[in-house]
Amino acid sequence: MPLARRSLMEAAAARFGWRRAYGDATQVDALLTEQTETAYTEAADHAQLATAKNADVLTVQPCVLDVRGRVLADVLYLEGILAGARNRGLPPELIERLEDAVGHGHELTVLLADTVRTTVAHATGH
Repeated sequence: MPLARRSLMEAAAARFGWRRAYGDATQVDALLTEQTETAYTEAADHAQLATAKNADVLTVQPCVLDVRGRVLADVLYLEGILAGARNRGLPPELIERLEDAVGHGHELTVLLADTVRTTVAHATGH
């Protein structure tokens, strides 16, 4: 949602990372679309910078480590959300979706760790 259409509270929430719940599927879809568009817009800049910067395996390594750290922190946060959902007896479908997201997140952290190990192997020739 462009800043001109945001309320003061929505702008503050975005600025400080606060999130609000949406009870309307249209609002959720709009937010998901906005997140996707923003990510793809920023991805073009990231790709250009990464192409220029990541010329060998050891320059790739810190970037992958950074991503893994952020993903791991987010996955652990999701585990807390999952635990809360289970403890409160929230709908099984929600719990299953959260379990899937947590599982895939952990798989991603393993793949990223393997990627970092690969950079070391190629840098040292082992």
